[in-house]
Amino acid sequence: MTDLKPIVTIDQVGRPIVIAGPCSAESEEQILNTAHTLAEYGIKIFRAGIWKPRTKPGGFEGVGEKGLNWLVKAKQETGMLVCTEVANRAHVEAALTAGIDILWIGARTSANPFAVQEIADCIAGHDIPVMIKNPVNPDLELWIGAIERIYNAGIHRIAAIHRGFTVYGKHLYRNMPQWHIPIELRRRLPDLQIICDPSHMGGKRELIAPLSQQALDMGFDGLMIESHCDPDCALSDKSQQITPEVLNFILNTLVLRETTHTTESLSLLRQQIDQIDNDLIEILSKRMRVSREIGQYKKEHRMQIVHTNRYDDILKSRMKFAEELGMSGSFMRLVVEAIHEESVRQQIEVLNNRMK
Repeated sequence: MTDLKPIVTIDQVGRPIVIAGPCSAESEEQILNTAHTLAEYGIKIFRAGIWKPRTKPGGFEGVGEKGLNWLVKAKQETGMLVCTEVANRAHVEAALTAGIDILWIGARTSANPFAVQEIADCIAGHDIPVMIKNPVNPDLELWIGAIERIYNAGIHRIAAIHRGFTVYGKHLYRNMPQWHIPIELRRRLPDLQIICDPSHMGGKRELIAPLSQQALDMGFDGLMIESHCDPDCALSDKSQQITPEVLNFILNTLVLRETTHTTESLSLLRQQIDQIDNDLIEILSKRMRVSREIGQYKKEHRMQIVHTNRYDDILKSRMKFAEELGMSGSFMRLVVEAIHEESVRQQIEVLNNRMK
């Protein structure tokens, strides 16, 4: 996919691409009110959900096709491009007929190859930009697979939307960022635009600004932010929506980092990073040699490979030490878990080799 193109070419007046609008289209008045205010603040792309996939039945599931007419009217009155989410062939056909400018595929849909292929078959032959949200689960290959299906349908104006990944339990974020996944996506598909959705990622309006800044610091191409004329009365996801006025304030406080200037000092620091990484790999190799010796000892003494109490002690002590040194305990947990998994693999390999 070397000929991917930007989804749009518009002047955002020194800003990244910004796509804004309510989570759901609720009424014509709400759509037009929000759209006009956003347009006054220079927003060029307006978003709103027409069909809303809900986790449980009984919630507000969108107004359906009549909402498309509201989006088109907002486009006519403000000059903004308009976009909405599609999840099946019927949605695509209705959106194309209405004249919607940009489509996006939601996180639940992108996790389903059958649904994505149905959408791809429907848009084949249409020159319309498509944005693809990451699947709900942290599966990069599934995300890339959805992008490839749309690309194979002849659509080359494609963008990925990073909205975070679902995890079990209560956390600071509604959907965990797991920034390493979109970073790897950028490495694999360097020509693909990546847009951050801090609204769904954070789940709280107070997290929108810091998450937006983090995304821009990592070189994301744009932001999709939910904005409602009266967010506290929104019919869906009211806690993660902000007014157009607050959105404008946030956008004006974001810092755009220089991406093309590299100093000699930065090159020297990167050389230090490369050397430290090499040292880490050598140290890990030494640790695995010791793990294999432990595996041999356990084999000779008929000991089981994993001792839960020992592992728990290691995990807690390493996390505590990491925090004392200014690192994240959750980060160190991931490191220790990965090292432990490889150590166990090495010991099992030694055990199996000795049993042959």
